[in-house]
Amino acid sequence: MSVYCSAACRQKAYRSRHGAKAGVEVHELIADLERRVKKLSPRPPDTFYADVTELSSSVGLLRRMARDAAQFGEAGEIVTRVPVTESAAEERDLELVAAVRSDDEWTFAGLLEPYRRELQVHCYRMVGSYDDSEDLVQDTFLRAWRNRDGFEGRSSFRAWLYRIATNACLDFLRRNTRRPQLYEGGAEPPPRITWLQPYPDLLLADVPAGEDGPEAAAVTRETMELVFLTAIQHLPPRQRAVLIVRDVLGWPAQEAATLLEMSVASVNSALQRARPALRKHLPGDRSEWAAATEPTEEERALLKRYMEVAERADTAAMTEMLHEDVLLTMPPSPLWFAGREAFVSGIAQVFDTRSPRYFGRWRHLPTTANRLPAAAGYVQRPGTTVYRAQVLDVLRVVDGKIVEITSFEPHLFPAFGLPLTL
Repeated sequence: MSVYCSAACRQKAYRSRHGAKAGVEVHELIADLERRVKKLSPRPPDTFYADVTELSSSVGLLRRMARDAAQFGEAGEIVTRVPVTESAAEERDLELVAAVRSDDEWTFAGLLEPYRRELQVHCYRMVGSYDDSEDLVQDTFLRAWRNRDGFEGRSSFRAWLYRIATNACLDFLRRNTRRPQLYEGGAEPPPRITWLQPYPDLLLADVPAGEDGPEAAAVTRETMELVFLTAIQHLPPRQRAVLIVRDVLGWPAQEAATLLEMSVASVNSALQRARPALRKHLPGDRSEWAAATEPTEEERALLKRYMEVAERADTAAMTEMLHEDVLLTMPPSPLWFAGREAFVSGIAQVFDTRSPRYFGRWRHLPTTANRLPAAAGYVQRPGTTVYRAQVLDVLRVVDGKIVEITSFEPHLFPAFGLPLTL
């Protein structure tokens, strides 16, 4: 049987999958599987196995959906007809342990799949890179499969996966030394995080959100803003892990100590060092990060105007939208601008058809990244007819003015559901 945290969870899961919408999702999932299978080809073992494991996750999800549907009658029927007793809970725990430790890869993949996005967000916070977070989730799943006999049910399945994911991140950070640098030039250059990448907000919808508990914290306290991601990269990896588990996910000290294989005293000590170190790298107008929210109407209106102004190449109108201390960075590029005058002077040459630095005509599509408004920029180079993906501008807005623009390379457009050409 499928394993859920409670009878209510089981019923909620079924209702969310039942009916026409569930049928559409099943058909889409099957079609996606068909496309993936057709793309399989002989490749190096690790790459090929990763591709097959992704397939197994989708097949496992289909199997779970089929089993859930078989356990229900009509919509609204209660799955568990008797109260959930302590013995029933123990029985479910034993079933979960047996399912995890079995040799059925499809069942195991089905157990893992609901945690994919949540674990990716955790890995993304740890390393600051979308590409690396995808690889680390895959590494987590492979480690979990290879060490499935180690799951004894003393902690929750979720906590077990978080421990594996955190260790995967710490191993990655030990292998890849990443120290924030400063941009060159200027009196007060900002930190340069060459590996920093944006995270698509549309993928956050796949993170399960309950009414309370740690799963809700993963959604309602995303702390996904780029200023937070930049600041946390300054912390040593283990301090970073402690701060994320304790302050972001809200796990108690004892659970955090178990997850990180540390003593409670060590966890508390690391947290006491991490908090002031983090504050030193946050913007001066804030001592803590904000809870995750959708961009406000004011921010969306400002984003729309930003795109229109850029497409008109109207530098005067652009100037009005910017804070006098606006900052532009373009990781991993070493180029940066600080201050409204320097920024406008730089883009004026790109917009001016008479300038040797003229880049072309622009079009934009709106999106959101890291809980912030973002503009996907496409450029039509002189002598061409196609608008090609060029840049993703993520805007930070304070008091109706743009105070920071972080411009990213366009290779992540597909992850945002954006085309590469217009």
